Amino acid sequence: MNTSVFKGSATAIITPMNMDGSISYKKMEELLEYQISHHTNAIVVAGTTGESACLSDEEHLRLIQFTCRIVNGRIPVIAGAGSNNTSHAQLLCKNAQNAGADALLLVTPYYNKCSQNGLIAHYQACAKVSDLPFILYNIPSRTGVNILPSTYEELLEIPNVTAVKEASGNFSQLAKITSRYRDRLDIYCGNDDQAVSALALGAKGVISVLSNIEALLESLTSDINPVPVKTAMNMMGLSVGSCRLPLCPMDDFAAQQLKKLSETLSSSFGIIPEYL
Repeated sequence: MNTSVFKGSATAIITPMNMDGSISYKKMEELLEYQISHHTNAIVVAGTTGESACLSDEEHLRLIQFTCRIVNGRIPVIAGAGSNNTSHAQLLCKNAQNAGADALLLVTPYYNKCSQNGLIAHYQACAKVSDLPFILYNIPSRTGVNILPSTYEELLEIPNVTAVKEASGNFSQLAKITSRYRDRLDIYCGNDDQAVSALALGAKGVISVLSNIEALLESLTSDINPVPVKTAMNMMGLSVGSCRLPLCPMDDFAAQQLKKLSETLSSSFGIIPEYL
């Protein structure tokens, strides 16, 4: 396989919960429509940001099914299907493919600290039950195992392996991977704060967490910096004062939009402190 799953920015979408801890599918639909209307290039569902480790298999499957139904082919849906148990990962792969996912995000087996040969065997086993494109997910700070650059030589013999979400934070490693394999492997940055540097090294795009609150980020750039930032900080009760002339305060409409958005995010998702 050599067709990219996406190019640009994919949102690693949160899983919204009701007050009783159950999944809010009503809010999930709103979030998906918001992401599509704001031109995200793909959706990653049931990943780390989606609290996949805290979902039952039934919830995991239903969430992917729901996401695929709402998105309805408008952009690619990438389903988290990783596990530290290979047979369980195979089950998640089969379920996600049957649910309609376009590709699978497969984190390295965590906790077990398997060898590089174990990694290869794990992904080979997953490829036996699904023919969807695989985006490997390398995040050693969480899993305890790192995909070494040399290991991709064998991993790329697996037809499904088309990309990696590289979140090791190791730029030397990222440079080696892009230099050696970018003609055969799409590299997606897994850390928002490193996306620009990763793109400069040849990454295909980013799987972003911050894009969940893209509207807030837009509001923070709706005026000349640092006007909106100081406005938001004052709303937070930090009392940082106004900007000096010739910088002027945000106009009332823009400031109210920022406050309204912040309050909405706070009450809905707890993203912004309640005192905004």
